[in-house]
Amino acid sequence: MLNKKTVDDINVSGKRVLVRCDFNVPLDAELNITDENRLVAALPTLKKLISDGGKVILCSHLGKPKGEPKPELSLAPVAKRLAELLGQEVKFAADANVVGDNARAAVEAMKDGDVVLLENTRYRAEETKNEEAFSKDLASLADVFVNDAFGTAHRAHCSNVGVTEFIDGDCAVGYLMEKEINFLGNAVNNPERPFVAILGGAKVSSKIPVIENLLDKVDTLIIGGGMAYTFMAAHGEEVGKSLLEEDYKEYALEMEKKAADKGVKLLIPIDTVVADDFSNDANFKTVERGGIPADMEGLDIGAKTEALFTEAINGAKTVVWNGPMGCFEMPNFAHGTIAVAEALAKLDGATTIIGGGDSAAAVNQLGFGDKMTHISTGGGASLEFLEGKDLPGVVAADDK
Repeated sequence: MLNKKTVDDINVSGKRVLVRCDFNVPLDAELNITDENRLVAALPTLKKLISDGGKVILCSHLGKPKGEPKPELSLAPVAKRLAELLGQEVKFAADANVVGDNARAAVEAMKDGDVVLLENTRYRAEETKNEEAFSKDLASLADVFVNDAFGTAHRAHCSNVGVTEFIDGDCAVGYLMEKEINFLGNAVNNPERPFVAILGGAKVSSKIPVIENLLDKVDTLIIGGGMAYTFMAAHGEEVGKSLLEEDYKEYALEMEKKAADKGVKLLIPIDTVVADDFSNDANFKTVERGGIPADMEGLDIGAKTEALFTEAINGAKTVVWNGPMGCFEMPNFAHGTIAVAEALAKLDGATTIIGGGDSAAAVNQLGFGDKMTHISTGGGASLEFLEGKDLPGVVAADDK
């Protein structure tokens, strides 16, 4: 469980509270927010700080402006929508250097319960380098700091780590951060069993530390997505034009041996949906394991694998899922991902955790979001957490 100060442990009445949020939301060409999940996720913390009489100063990054102010990556649309969600004014401080005259004047004029949003923190090149000057600028606006941005917790930046060194008052975490850490932490360190982990996505190489950490903890490990072809190729099977990491075949065999030694069931697909082109309109068919034609590529798991994976999921009490089973963006190759989502949605009395990124997008797009216990807001952060790493953004908060 989290041993950090949370917003329930601090007194913010009459104080200026800098809150690091994750407002990195998708915008369309007209700068409308197309998915406001991250704004909604921030509301409980913001409402608590407002009702406790804090002067709430919000900061976040948006996209990758790489230290240059780009109008299309301004947080102005976020301020507008957030005001509607909170039912009160959110004053936007439009400063290209984030902590400029507009920000200082807006903060100076604040009354208890007011909300100000600063401009995109990545307009400053120092942000991602965690350089002292910007950390001090941010800290100069506030008495207290609250980090509620789990999505960036695995990065040491000025607005989530550096700033904590220069704030005189409390440095705490918000409700969203607390919830993320408790869910992921309990799942990994104190799971109710059987504990099943499902890993998908493109590359084995990007998931090595996760696989190694989870093999010490799970009862069953399911491997799907592009990663699976490296495991197949390791057994000398033809994988055609499928995603393959030649250099990791030996590693795949080692992991299978480690799983066997630990009594962990490690499952990979037993049939594959293959196509003659990477397109939804491609010709496709299902082949048995080991039967992928040389001129085709695997884009999804087959029906027999769906049944195998569903059976492994049935009866689980804790499930962590990170990475889709196939190219779910293309309807013809979304069946495997849908089947896994359905299996999780039907579990009774289980804790189901979706580890951010593509799997979160898939679950939400396919309409299963409300059936999951917890959908992480941080893809990279949840992966590093599953690797067993300490997250800089969490470490930087004060201990209880």
